[in-house]
Amino acid sequence: MQWNGEINNRIADPQQLRALVGEPKEAVIKKSVDRIDEHVQGYLAKSPLFFLSTTDQRGWCDVSPRGDEPGFVKALDERHLIYPERPGNRRVDSLLNLLDNPRLGMLFVIPGLQEVLRINGRATITGDAELIAAQGFSGKTPQLAVIVETEECFLHCPRALKSAKVWAYEDWLPPEQQPSMQEMFRAHLAINGMTL
Repeated sequence: MQWNGEINNRIADPQQLRALVGEPKEAVIKKSVDRIDEHVQGYLAKSPLFFLSTTDQRGWCDVSPRGDEPGFVKALDERHLIYPERPGNRRVDSLLNLLDNPRLGMLFVIPGLQEVLRINGRATITGDAELIAAQGFSGKTPQLAVIVETEECFLHCPRALKSAKVWAYEDWLPPEQQPSMQEMFRAHLAINGMTL
């Protein structure tokens, strides 16, 4: 069937949605905690990568990766995390969003592990050089860091990564079949009237 541009059977309220998917089990609700316990700290100590979700005041969303040596996200206490904000392409979409709306979501990954750790909370951007230096981040000490007041921490089930076979390297696309990032970059510049 080819899509004609119309959305039929639109799900528009929570009752409709619950009628289709049902209610979560009690353990799924109660697995969420509001603090960074030793298990969350243990996961963070082994994770070299997380995905950061932010939203601006208009509701425009952004998700971007943050990566460094395992353990680069550190617990300051049982309610606060800190991570370095490394220099990048200077778009700073996530940081601008956090200035508009401090709420964020973080999805942590450990290579080879199917379960991910989710943390939701409120962020504050800091340029406190003394606090940042005290964290012992690897490499050059960053100018900025983000402190996250955690509101919710929980493990997410392994279904998505298992289904996607993310860690099954034998199923990965060979390099010659992967999309060309350079071609995509140039094509998108051309859409906006720019050529390199």
